[in-house]
Amino acid sequence: MKRIPGWLTYTVLRLLFVAVPLAVLLLVLPGEYWIFSAAAAVIIGLCLSFLFLRKPRQAVADQLAAARKRERTEAKPTVDDEVEDAAVDAANERSRRAAE
Repeated sequence: MKRIPGWLTYTVLRLLFVAVPLAVLLLVLPGEYWIFSAAAAVIIGLCLSFLFLRKPRQAVADQLAAARKRERTEAKPTVDDEVEDAAVDAANERSRRAAE
């Protein structure tokens, strides 16, 4: 069975931490206070995710860091990079000779 990606778990939990308080506040408060309900639900969701989602947040951060590191190590210099390096080296050599 395939594992659920960490970013998906984290995202769904964060959405639930906002959606559940929003639903409760919309049921409890009168309809004209929907903007207050939305703002309060976002703040409650932020606090809950900060308190209870430390491990999933760290797992997502580790996955992103590993992907970034893997991307850097797999990157090969292109022909354009080699041409540019050769031009810079030639310019440095000319300026060194001119200074002598």
